[in-house]
Amino acid sequence: MTHDQLGIIWFGLIAVLFSGYFVLEGFDFGVGVLLPFVGKNEAERRTVISTLGPVWDGNEVWLLTAGGAMFAAFSLWYATLFSGFYLALLLILVALIIRGVAFEFRSKKSSKTWRRNWDWAIFIGSFLPALLWGVAFANIVAGVPLELQNGNSEFTGNLFTLLNPYGLLGGLTTLALFVTHGAVFLALKTDGEIRVRSNKLAGQVGLAAAVLAVLFGVWTQLAHSNNTVVSAIILLVVVLAWVGALAANRMGREGWAFLASAITMVGVVVFLFACLYPNVMPSSTNADATLTIANAMNSQYTLTIMTWVAVIMTPIVLAYQAWTYWVFRKRLSPSQIPNPEHGSLDLPHEVSA
Repeated sequence: MTHDQLGIIWFGLIAVLFSGYFVLEGFDFGVGVLLPFVGKNEAERRTVISTLGPVWDGNEVWLLTAGGAMFAAFSLWYATLFSGFYLALLLILVALIIRGVAFEFRSKKSSKTWRRNWDWAIFIGSFLPALLWGVAFANIVAGVPLELQNGNSEFTGNLFTLLNPYGLLGGLTTLALFVTHGAVFLALKTDGEIRVRSNKLAGQVGLAAAVLAVLFGVWTQLAHSNNTVVSAIILLVVVLAWVGALAANRMGREGWAFLASAITMVGVVVFLFACLYPNVMPSSTNADATLTIANAMNSQYTLTIMTWVAVIMTPIVLAYQAWTYWVFRKRLSPSQIPNPEHGSLDLPHEVSA
């Protein structure tokens, strides 16, 4: 393969990795945001968390892999993005750390205050990334202030530069989509009252997500797409998939609703990458500082080696994760949670304190 072909392949592979992240971590974030509202008692909240227990940490691997792929294939893109978006990405990282700690610690003690505080930590740790990933991707597509300094493209803005109307709309869109995706997942994975509430919430939040997604999609298509015909077709697929997800959810067909919702998540990422191509990080202030596939990709030798690694390892990772979801495919209900009030680190005088 030529150098240019390898660059295009890796651009597509990074899109695939972020698609997987949006599908899997998307419902993960959605469930975390819904936790304080769907679970009405401790048994129900433990059930909600148990739907994520076997998979949440594995879902985050997609982000690490996507970041590693960016570094391996487009180190200039990686350096500019991670240095320029440093504060936003740091907030996402801190939120993910808090969220992971909360999953591990909330059930250690039976204190209601202890558990309530960790529940809100899960909420915040899910809410912030769901919002900020949309802000980040919206700004990548629209372009950010980049200037040439010592031959390199350097970000000259700050965190507030990213919090522009278009970026915030992108953030609200991903937040609403992820919450709906999470509600559909909960309806698929639980039984009883949690399933009923989740089904209802998916319909309600899904309508709001549809409005936001249409506004964001049309704005992106008209103002920021480099490939208007391709991106328009993908946007249409996204709209149809989301309509299908809401319709299936309304009919109580949770499996089909989740599949259509997952297709929507993939479509959103593919739409954004289609609008971006052949750029990887456009400059809004200096066209000469724009990073493209051609000027940001690493050497042909590096891309060739990494392509072989991807060809060998990607199917293994996919097979393992598919096996994990298959093993833990059954529905959960609060009646299956033994001693939900019990905390493994409780002292006798602390029980239910």
